Amino acid sequence: MMKRKTMAGQVLGWMLLGAATVAWAQQAGMRRTELQRHDLSVPGHEVVQVRVEFDPGSGIPKHTHPGDEMIYILEGTIEYRIEGQPPATLKAGQAATIPAGAVHSARNAGSGVVAALSTYVVEKGKPLMMPVK
Repeated sequence: MMKRKTMAGQVLGWMLLGAATVAWAQQAGMRRTELQRHDLSVPGHEVVQVRVEFDPGSGIPKHTHPGDEMIYILEGTIEYRIEGQPPATLKAGQAATIPAGAVHSARNAGSGVVAALSTYVVEKGKPLMMPVK
């Protein structure tokens, strides 16, 4: 009986953490639309593709991912800040890779909407992103 309660508590904790992470990820002026999520041939890993849009002046604060993020800018100009590196500005048609666990943030650096395709190769079952203070 105790094992069941512990397992149920863990599941509830992961659900609440996941919901809080999703709410945090949906910042004002930002929209995230999950396009696909599939298991990979590498055990315990999955690929997740998300379309992200930032309104002018908006962004996402420091966070990490449990795997690599590949980003391709569809429209607009965005500034990425990866801890320990100088800021990088990406324009439509440019791409970048952010290593697993790297603390980073992003903001719309232009006057129009930014749209990007983010592809994550991550450990299955972990939150897609975690905020960092």
